[in-house]
Amino acid sequence: MTNVARPLRLATRDAGFDAALKARLHWSADTDAGIEQAVAGILADVQQRGDAAVLEYTNRFDGTAAKSVQDFLLRPAELKAAFEGLPAKQRDALESAAQRVRAYHEAQKRASGESWSYRDADGTLLGQKVTPLDRVGIYVPGGKAAYPSSVLMNAIPAQVAGVGEIVMVVPTPRGEKNPLVLAAAYVAGVTRAFTIGGAQAVGALAYGTETVPRVDKITGPGNAYVASAKRRVFGQVGIDMIAGPSEILVLADGSTPADWVAMDLFSQAEHDELAQSILLCPDAAYIEQVQAAIDRMLPEMPRAEIIAKSLTGRGALIHTRDLEEACEISNRIAPEHLEIASHEPHRWEPLLRHAGAIFLGAYTSESLGDYCAGPNHVLPTSTTARFSSPLGVYDFQKRSSLIEVSEAGAQTLGTIAAELAYGEGLQAHARAAELRLKR
Repeated sequence: MTNVARPLRLATRDAGFDAALKARLHWSADTDAGIEQAVAGILADVQQRGDAAVLEYTNRFDGTAAKSVQDFLLRPAELKAAFEGLPAKQRDALESAAQRVRAYHEAQKRASGESWSYRDADGTLLGQKVTPLDRVGIYVPGGKAAYPSSVLMNAIPAQVAGVGEIVMVVPTPRGEKNPLVLAAAYVAGVTRAFTIGGAQAVGALAYGTETVPRVDKITGPGNAYVASAKRRVFGQVGIDMIAGPSEILVLADGSTPADWVAMDLFSQAEHDELAQSILLCPDAAYIEQVQAAIDRMLPEMPRAEIIAKSLTGRGALIHTRDLEEACEISNRIAPEHLEIASHEPHRWEPLLRHAGAIFLGAYTSESLGDYCAGPNHVLPTSTTARFSSPLGVYDFQKRSSLIEVSEAGAQTLGTIAAELAYGEGLQAHARAAELRLKR
């Protein structure tokens, strides 16, 4: 085991900086060919054999001995009992986090999730109808650790959106159920929950089996097998995103205690060896202080070996000319989590265009966003924040256009449509419009 972490040291003034940064940021989303082949086989088997395949793979991979997929169904009473059996502090924390997440997503729905319409001068009505999905599936990781926060972040916006049924799947290796995950499902309003995971769970949600209902969309992160399965079933169902390794980027002006910043870098590095933690700072002496804090605090961390591998293999401490340049580089990286560790965070925030979530000021640690601040922690990774958004109410809604053309409006629009339709060689389109014109 190593307790030494040496993030790559870069300076924007150095020759070759751009190439070095590009190499450090590189992460391939391509899945191992063996994983792709295995996932393809599992999905095909689930589609063909349904419950029998789900049962076989779950018993094999999770080390369980269930006789039926019904054995994996978590009854509502079991979820409630898990919640009521939690220590009071855990129960209160879970309810407080859920309340904040729900309040945020209700505000999000009010801002962008309502139907609207207007009428032209001629009486034509145009608008948009917003409706929730009927049924969604949420995948909650459960292999190396338990993630009740993922339950809240996936289920609550679906519930706020008005989704009719929320089906949760969570692997339970060796049949060990985490009470906090079950309690979170109870608090978040999960409708049905199954203790299955992996590609077979994704396949069951996408295709439906005798026991697991088919859903309209699947959200939530998972391992490489889950990511591959989600990619393959897209089109049969909707998906949120294909998540890559976790990321944090800290913009620092030197005013935040170095220990705080070092621990924030640890908070992502402890996820796994491929997680990425980057510091951008114009103060060389402060960068040295952060490295010293890393050296001092790392041996105290229970996941020190994972943190060390992550920081050494994918981390970076980057000396910039100024904070304006740091903001420019941050936009190139488009990180999942972006902290502005500055005494003037609102001065720099307008310069930052691409990030999954932006954390303003020294007291806003990324971990607060992970658990209880309110905004969603399911965020775009691997530079996809350039064109993607956090999971939200809008991911569980769809929009239908509303068009009601008045008789007067048909005279104007019909002439326009017919002219364009003839130009495209689509005579029936043109005639359909012309039949409504007054002669």
